[in-house]
Amino acid sequence: MTSIMSEHRNSSSRRTFLAAGLAMPAAKLSSAPADPPLRYRVLGKTGLKLTEVGFGCMVTSDPSVIAKALDLGINLYDTARVYQGGNNERMVGAALKGKRKQIILCSKSKGRTTEAALEDLNTSLRELQTDYLDVWYTHNVPDLANLTEGAMEAQRIAKKQGKIRFGGISLHSGHAEVIPAAIKTKHFDVLLVSYNFAMDKNAAAYIEQARKAGIGTVGMKVMAGGFRRAPFYPSDDSTRGTLKREGAMLAALKWVLKDKNIDTTIPSIVDMDELDENVQAMASPFSNKDEKLLAAQLDFIRPLYCRMCGSCQGSCPKGLPVSDMVRYLSYADGYGQFALGREHFLELPREIQQVRCGDCSSCSVQCPNGVRVQDRLTRAQELFA
Repeated sequence: MTSIMSEHRNSSSRRTFLAAGLAMPAAKLSSAPADPPLRYRVLGKTGLKLTEVGFGCMVTSDPSVIAKALDLGINLYDTARVYQGGNNERMVGAALKGKRKQIILCSKSKGRTTEAALEDLNTSLRELQTDYLDVWYTHNVPDLANLTEGAMEAQRIAKKQGKIRFGGISLHSGHAEVIPAAIKTKHFDVLLVSYNFAMDKNAAAYIEQARKAGIGTVGMKVMAGGFRRAPFYPSDDSTRGTLKREGAMLAALKWVLKDKNIDTTIPSIVDMDELDENVQAMASPFSNKDEKLLAAQLDFIRPLYCRMCGSCQGSCPKGLPVSDMVRYLSYADGYGQFALGREHFLELPREIQQVRCGDCSSCSVQCPNGVRVQDRLTRAQELFA
């Protein structure tokens, strides 16, 4: 009898153990973190409802990352005719095929005449495998000389033909000059603007002006040059090798999103880790911890990152476009995109490419924000020329 009872207890214990073991995966599954909630804002007067974090496709080469973003519910995708020599639009079009009605799709043209811009648009539509763009930008308008009637006429024609829904401009710099002028035209629906924690605080005021005028505002360059990894320069910096501060890039994105005059953002995304981190920006507000992280980040990038304030414009006696060249270098050093930086450098006039800052005994360009101009330009010349 004792033997039978003992066997029953052992059998019962085994069943309990097996039942507990089988229940463990289910428990783990139920405790798995859910996808972060998506938040939306409306793009100016366009009526387009966008996720606060969109997808900047400029440096993306892996279509599976775009597919994952679609699964997560990201609905804004931004590319341009010139990205990756035209290959970016082709890749984006293939990745988004069959999903067109679920997304907001944007591209850009560097064309300044009506004919050149419309030719770019037709090519973009073909490569993206779509009949229309939701937003089409005139790409990189740094000053009034690039705010051309020809490009605006191209947008008017494209709207009438149903090839675009809304027109806009993108600008890395020149906020004080270009944004008020763009508002005055009463032509543009959307502005795509550089905006981040490292920039002149006056940039926020110009973005607010656009918002009050009903123009949609999209934030780009929100990571202030990226710099997720330590750059090659400066070799004597005591913080070299320690840059990847946990959460610094997430804090940078959250800093932009706390400004309600920004309707959405298009951070560049190259892999699943960056995608997951960026999506998290919609799940929690900007905090004191984030502010401290960005203060440390700003100290680090001070000698490296151009804040696009425009004070160096025209100050190099040899005619170097200082802020542009520092920006090209940040593509390589900050984002790890050497090919992109070199591509932009090689678009400069040949005589500019041949200038060597090492030939000057001293640099006449003094950055008020602490960028080591001569060192940065010398590195760009050594790296890209």
